[in-house]
Amino acid sequence: MTDIDDLLRRVFTKASVDEERLPPTATEEEVARAESILGFGLPPLFARLYREVADGGFGPEYQLFPLLGEGRTAVSVYHEERAASGLGEKAYWPAEVLPILDWGCGMYAAMDCRTPAGTILLFEPNGIEDDWHDAWYVDSESLSDWLETWVSGTGWYEEDSEEEDGMRRWEAARRRLAEKS
Repeated sequence: MTDIDDLLRRVFTKASVDEERLPPTATEEEVARAESILGFGLPPLFARLYREVADGGFGPEYQLFPLLGEGRTAVSVYHEERAASGLGEKAYWPAEVLPILDWGCGMYAAMDCRTPAGTILLFEPNGIEDDWHDAWYVDSESLSDWLETWVSGTGWYEEDSEEEDGMRRWEAARRRLAEKS
C-alpha cells in the first residue's frame, strides 16, 4: 500500500465514524463531467478522494462540497464566484481555484488546481475592501497534508489546535487575480 492509499483509508475511516451515512462515491464519468464543465483538470488525489471515499459530505466543520448535483456543489460555487468576481472593478476569485468547503462568513477552503499536489488555500474576505490578493492564504501546501491535519485533529479550525493563527499569504494571488481569462 502506498502512502496515498493509506491516507485514503484513514480518511474513509474517519469520515465513516464522523458521519452517520456518507454520500455515494463519484463515478469516473462524474469526475470527467465536472472537469469538462470546469474547463480544467482536478488534481489526482482529489479525484481519487471523491471516487474512493465519497462525493463530498465529509471533512472539517461544514464538510466538502459534492462535485455536481443539486444545491451548492464545488462546480456551481466555482462558477458563481468567478461570475461575481468578474462583475467588480477588481477580480477576487482566480481561475482554476476550486472552492471545496464553505467555512461560513464568506470564507472558503479552496484548492489550486494548477498545482498537482492541490495546494489548499483559505479565502478570508472579511475586512478586505479592494485589495483582494490580501484575502488569500496558504492553508496547506497539498491536499494530502490538509487531509492529514483533518484526520489527526490538528487543523487550525480545531478548538484545541496548537497550530499558529498566522497563515502565510498566498504569494501568487496578485498575479493570478490579474490574469485575463
